[in-house]
Amino acid sequence: MEFEMIAKTFQGLEEVLAEELTNLGANNISIGRRMVSFTGDKELMYRANYSLRTAIRILKPIKHFQANNPDEMYEQVKAIEWDNYLNIKSTFAVDAVVYSEEFRHSMFASYRVKDAISDYFREKTGNRPSVSVSNPDILLNIHIAENNCTLSLDSSGESLHRRGYRVETGEAPLSEVLAAGMILMTGWRGECDLIDPMCGSGTILIEAALIARNIAPGLFRKGYAFEKWADFDSDLFEKICSDDSNEREFTHKIYGYDISPKVCAIARRNVTSASLGKDIILDIRPFEEFTQPKEKAIIITNPPYGERITTDDLLGLYESIGERLKKQFKGNTAWILSYRDECFAKIGLKPSKKIELNNGALECQFRQYEMFDGSYKDFLEGGGKLDKAEEDNKFPKKKRFEREKKPFRKERCPYDRSERPGRKDSRDFKNDGKPSFRKEKPKDRFGKEKRRGDERPRRTESYPERKRRERDEKNMKRE
Repeated sequence: MEFEMIAKTFQGLEEVLAEELTNLGANNISIGRRMVSFTGDKELMYRANYSLRTAIRILKPIKHFQANNPDEMYEQVKAIEWDNYLNIKSTFAVDAVVYSEEFRHSMFASYRVKDAISDYFREKTGNRPSVSVSNPDILLNIHIAENNCTLSLDSSGESLHRRGYRVETGEAPLSEVLAAGMILMTGWRGECDLIDPMCGSGTILIEAALIARNIAPGLFRKGYAFEKWADFDSDLFEKICSDDSNEREFTHKIYGYDISPKVCAIARRNVTSASLGKDIILDIRPFEEFTQPKEKAIIITNPPYGERITTDDLLGLYESIGERLKKQFKGNTAWILSYRDECFAKIGLKPSKKIELNNGALECQFRQYEMFDGSYKDFLEGGGKLDKAEEDNKFPKKKRFEREKKPFRKERCPYDRSERPGRKDSRDFKNDGKPSFRKEKPKDRFGKEKRRGDERPRRTESYPERKRRERDEKNMKRE
């Protein structure tokens, strides 16, 4: 039996999440703001929680309704038959997301939902279920957009970005969901080596290894909220977790470098926790010492922005990134996530793609740089390809000139230049109905063409005569 579900995600990752759901076999997929709605059965809900890399949580809507104030919302929630979802011995919690003028505080909205559920059981049995914030049996989610409300069961529990392999974090850890989304956006699935020259605690490296081997990110999780539901099918979920038929071999390597020995040690512990030490090679190395890789490779990295992590010379770091890419990464592709325009400007390279992404509260950009080995002509002759949008971004002036120049010539010169008539035949050429390049001469009131001097009055006296006449007129006035 199919039912509606909602997968929540970060802004900018909606299309990647929709593609993942398509590959899982979801139906009626619809992309929204920071979410993707779809339909499927219980098995798909289990697989979505276990296999999706770019989802934060999977919600199962109970009721859609409209409420213009908290009291109307209270009555709508209280009208639900809550015996189908929990009992007086169950514990529950409510999470609220609010975008509304009427419901201005998410905490107050969650309190009203709790009151409605408690009053439903109190009026029916005389007792009420308990609220547990830390580890509830049933986790509910109320989403309010103006007066449109959706009350859902949260099937995930703890956010899905918490994979379970991370034993320690650095100063500014990148979300696992964002790291996986960045990798999937590049199109990389393990076809070549991957390098993160500023790897931090190793999130991009680990997510890349999981993608390359097609290992489900839920492998390391301790549990999900749906395991406490009354209709939980343990045999079905065990079958999903034990199925490794889709995993594949990875014949390349993933390299991670960082300038800090302490951070590199944290990354090594996380890699060991994920049991991916055979695929990931870590080393202490500043980016200024980065050298040309022996095999074809792709760079995906998240340098410091100067927000949570600062350096002595932030702009100098980005300048060295551009210098190293130009000299030591020829023939390959680099993807860089950053926040400040002045940082991107210091790289000194023109990106072929720009993608808007949110890293926490920061509105960042994920930019692609194609590092040609030689000229663009050599790149094409070697089998390289850019799609039309990328070509326009990379070579806008040249391409635009070539597209506009040819129609311009066809319009002005619709005939072969060798057949262009001479001056004597120009009037005959015009009379044949073809365009003429001679300007129409002005005509007088009798219809005759004016001669060159006809537009201005002729002089009736010479210059000496005019001077003599003016002198005589002055003398006459004196007398």
